Amino acid sequence: MVSPHEVEILLVEDNPSDIALTLRALKKRNLANQVHVVKDGAAALEFLFGSSEVPQAEDFHPPKVILLDLKLPKVDGLEVLRKIRSDERTRCVPVVVLTSSREERDVVESYKLGVNSYIVKPVEFETFMKAVADLGLYWLLLNQAPR
Repeated sequence: MVSPHEVEILLVEDNPSDIALTLRALKKRNLANQVHVVKDGAAALEFLFGSSEVPQAEDFHPPKVILLDLKLPKVDGLEVLRKIRSDERTRCVPVVVLTSSREERDVVESYKLGVNSYIVKPVEFETFMKAVADLGLYWLLLNQAPR
């Protein structure tokens, strides 16, 4: 497991196949070393903010990018996004919604909440792999984020 201080990508995804494909695509571009995977919205919030019993350390370094599915167990992706944007420590972290939802209300609500990008998961294997690899390259290597 990667230390929270070393995480560059937080992948919030409950589908094991999509997790495997995403990690494979990132690994292909040598971007998978510092990925932390959580499988539901509650686990994402606990990773980012700690729990009521164990709050997050003051010296927490947020990930460089969060890849967030919307249709998640326990806490849905929109609520995770809402909490990310409402907290000073994570407000500027780029969040990319990577979901199968093409519903207009999900797109609109995601942008209202401050998502940086909304991507519908491609169905074709190669297209999915390329999309994830390109996302990783852009957000980790090209994007200039505030420090």
